[in-house]
Amino acid sequence: AVCCMCACVAIAGGVGYQPQARMGAASALPPLTRGDLGRTLALNPASQRSRILVAPVLRLQSGKRTLRCKAVEGLNMDGQVLNRLDSMERTYDELTERMADPDILGDSDKLRQLTKEHAAAREVAEAYRSWKDLQTELVEAKEMWTESGSDPDMQAFLKEEQDRISREISDMEVQLKVLLLPRDPNDDRDIMLEIRAGTGGDESGIWAGDLLGVYQKYCGTQGWTTKVVESSEAEHGGYKSVILEVIGDRVYSKMKTEAGVHRVQRVPATESQGRIHTSTATVAIMPQVDDVTVDIDMKDIKLQTARASGAGGQNVNKVETAIDLIHIPTGIRIFCQQERSQLKNKDLAFKILRNKLYEIELEKQLQEVGSNRNAQIGSAARSEKIRTYNWKDSRCTDHRLGENFPLAQFLSGNLEPIVEKFIMKEQEAKLLEFAQQS
Repeated sequence: AVCCMCACVAIAGGVGYQPQARMGAASALPPLTRGDLGRTLALNPASQRSRILVAPVLRLQSGKRTLRCKAVEGLNMDGQVLNRLDSMERTYDELTERMADPDILGDSDKLRQLTKEHAAAREVAEAYRSWKDLQTELVEAKEMWTESGSDPDMQAFLKEEQDRISREISDMEVQLKVLLLPRDPNDDRDIMLEIRAGTGGDESGIWAGDLLGVYQKYCGTQGWTTKVVESSEAEHGGYKSVILEVIGDRVYSKMKTEAGVHRVQRVPATESQGRIHTSTATVAIMPQVDDVTVDIDMKDIKLQTARASGAGGQNVNKVETAIDLIHIPTGIRIFCQQERSQLKNKDLAFKILRNKLYEIELEKQLQEVGSNRNAQIGSAARSEKIRTYNWKDSRCTDHRLGENFPLAQFLSGNLEPIVEKFIMKEQEAKLLEFAQQS
């Protein structure tokens, strides 16, 4: 019988989480019990974004025997780990210096990439510095305790202080373990978000447009910039398909779990008899990649120019500025007319194609990687039915989490509660895997 009993800690404050200088006293944490849905230890009571969730203790039984694996504990701060943390701290300092370099400040692309690297390094560096500060405090508290031998009240106070600092050190070592866990290499990438109308006729196109509005609102709350780079409008409103480029800090890490089939149950605006219809739209999340990451053979490309349509400047309907691109091996077709010049539309078409090809390859890898983990946090495949939106009950149901969320909350662009659940679940799965291997 193979079983386990693990207490797991997972960051739930979003991937933009910043470690605080000092953690709250661990004594505020209630004892774990089986069946708990999770306990919360606030790092900063005034901040809802910075907190650690302690997952429930898991216990599986088979037959008469129960085996327990070692609980997930703090990081073993041996010489190898300390050397690694010292190196990461130096890297952070070097990145900080480079951000003041006039050559970097004058290149927006380099500055944006460096800013992302700096933000990723800051999390570990600040947590490590907090750990070192606590170690110094502990040494000082022990020295003061030794020097206060003739004062029992002071000794009692300093002993409590030592215990408090020791608990904070243990908590910080758990936090460092979480921060050092392997990360998805695509987490820092920008994305192209594609929405396609599915089943349901005209209503599916309207629903695709509604989803686009929700994602644009959410991106706005995160400080990300968005731009529609390709679209095909539906006859009765909404879109047959639309691609949104999203640029910002760790966009893919927060948006990757939106990939899949989104089902809506409501009375459509086009319905005259008040009947509830079920419609779907498919969302694909494509990490942005460059021509080095994905090599395209021009022999596989069929490229034609066309006249753009719709409102615009003097070139519209007069000069062939639109690009019609077909990737022969996959059958992917991209029609770009967003830009005012043929060259820019061509560059944009190839950019979209690279991201689509990368997403196809990524989806293959996700299906091959452990099915157990995919079952826990979703495969991020576009074919997976991930969510149902029920207007009658004002309910948004995520089928991977098995939880309901207020529909109004989602429609207002507040996806953060759902995103945090997935971040916690992903960290939880990694910690369980780490504990079972150790």
